[in-house]
Amino acid sequence: MPGVSAAGNIDVSIEHKKSDPSERDGGGGHPNTCPRCGSHYRDDELAEHLRVCPHCGHHFPVKAHERVAQLADPGTFEEEDGDLRSADPLEFFDLKPYVERLAEAELGTGLGDAILTGRTAIEGHPCRIAAMDFSFMGGSMGSVVGERFARACERAAEDAGALISVSASGGARMQEGILALMQLPKTVGAVGELQDAGGVLLSVLAHPTTGGVTASFASLGDVTLAEPGALTSFAGPRVVAQTTREKLPDDFGLAESNFRFGHVDAVVPRAELRATLSRLLRLFGASR
Repeated sequence: MPGVSAAGNIDVSIEHKKSDPSERDGGGGHPNTCPRCGSHYRDDELAEHLRVCPHCGHHFPVKAHERVAQLADPGTFEEEDGDLRSADPLEFFDLKPYVERLAEAELGTGLGDAILTGRTAIEGHPCRIAAMDFSFMGGSMGSVVGERFARACERAAEDAGALISVSASGGARMQEGILALMQLPKTVGAVGELQDAGGVLLSVLAHPTTGGVTASFASLGDVTLAEPGALTSFAGPRVVAQTTREKLPDDFGLAESNFRFGHVDAVVPRAELRATLSRLLRLFGASR
């Protein structure tokens, strides 16, 4: 069965290419050192290349605020529901209290929870965006993540507009128990209402998109895109291999494999993502 990570999510996946020695990060290396080719960069160098290694194309993780800055027209993003915060209904305690983990995550990321939502425009096309941040407790989905996403769907549905979802998550948040798992049907229902109202969900799968997020809204896009090399599966390859007792392909669960089997519509390099989303917004009539 899946293990549980101290970050606070039900760990079903976080094993990005661990079977390939060229992909290992060497165990706690500098965050700006490419785990694939070993190249090292300054922060400004990585930012200039959208946090993609210019030598080998490895896609580094992107935090939510930076993701919005990469995609949105300058000055157009207006955050919504930023005041929502998670409660502690179970009074959960593992190595430290849940409320302490939440406080540390907020101080470390500048976010109230693992998703950033709001209205914006991409190349002049109005839309809403919901960008997840894996650095906030492993991008785990609790009640606030589900509520913010559902509200983003509701607002997009009112305008029959578009919602762009950028996922990066390790699973449901264990500290909230069944309340976290309830976010799966809640977000699925919200997407259905958005689509019934004539709106559109454009889903972008970043590394990693796993567990309950994969099993809910991330897989329901009218168009589903993935970044190169992103692990996008419910359970990670090690868990699946241990359960099935079978040797898995080296690319199991990766974006390219999912594209080959028709689970995603396209694998889009980060440098092309903004233009691709703009084109889709135009095709779906989001500029009306």
